[in-house]
Amino acid sequence: MEKFGFVGLPNAGKSSLYNALTGGSALAAPYAFATTDPNVGVARVPDHRLDQLAAMSKSRNVVHASVQFTDIGGLVEGASHGEGLGNRFLANIREVDAIVYVLRAFEDDDVPGSPDPVDQLRVLEIELTLADLDAVEKQASKRIKAARVDKSLAAEAASLENAMAVLAEGTPLYRSTLSEADRALLRPYFLLTNKPVMAIVNIGEDQLDGVDDVIAPVQAEVGEGADVVGVCIQLEAEAAQLPADEREEMLEGLGLGEGALPRFIRTAYHILGLRTFLTTGEKESRAWTFREGSTAPEAAGRIHTDFQRGFIRAETIQWDVLLAAGSWAAARDAGKIRVEGKDYVVQDGDVMDFRFNV
Repeated sequence: MEKFGFVGLPNAGKSSLYNALTGGSALAAPYAFATTDPNVGVARVPDHRLDQLAAMSKSRNVVHASVQFTDIGGLVEGASHGEGLGNRFLANIREVDAIVYVLRAFEDDDVPGSPDPVDQLRVLEIELTLADLDAVEKQASKRIKAARVDKSLAAEAASLENAMAVLAEGTPLYRSTLSEADRALLRPYFLLTNKPVMAIVNIGEDQLDGVDDVIAPVQAEVGEGADVVGVCIQLEAEAAQLPADEREEMLEGLGLGEGALPRFIRTAYHILGLRTFLTTGEKESRAWTFREGSTAPEAAGRIHTDFQRGFIRAETIQWDVLLAAGSWAAARDAGKIRVEGKDYVVQDGDVMDFRFNV
């Protein structure tokens, strides 16, 4: 299950975003540090392909993919040095897969601070960069000394030195020119700015007609380093508390389309390079998440390590081709099922049946 950590200044809308995505009821109050302990919630990934396949197969059980969200308390300047419980908050998101910056763009006299999302982004990036610099400085000297004895550690020590130089200049690692090899060697250190990033710009209801103009400065600031999405979090959080039919009616009436969760998931899957394959039958239809570029045995391993270890072949068909055929048996009779081997690179939307022997 992929994990996302929300980072923002106090009252930027993190807890309301958490509620919008999970349908939860985290405290969202107009004062700093309403959240002192992390809220951790799970949301089902909506997938119309899975729903249609389950209906076709008359599946007794339907299992959607899931993602986990961690909402920490608001950060303030000096968080990397412990201000506002900053170190405690940051520790709660060290092991997430991606960082989500929540940036306020709406005006509110009851919320202190600038409503400029770019200003907020810079504060957050500085704090995360300083926290990473502190972590790297503590590790670099140890690794450099160890590398003098164990030459196999030389590349890792060099990566730490390269990271330290970048962070000391105030540059987050995700925005740096560090090589992919360096960043891969740094992953065991769980550095905050070495993770994929997306930014949610929290807009007001009166800004809905100009979303692109509001988020443009943030996208220009992060460049290609992150994806940026504009969301009216308050409206989305209110909609999330409604029954499904009423929620859809409210979202449509406000011009919010499908809502925050599907848009968030698409962006999150994009930055993490995630794709989905499916399995279907009378017993169960299920969505499985895999990394783009995975081979058939690697995808099989998402179900069980035995599937990967004893992989023989995969019977495969795209979901829409299967639906058009009406059943797996009909698709087989029509010659639509492909037999793929160990070198096959799995595609998003593949429906797969693995053959293995251990």
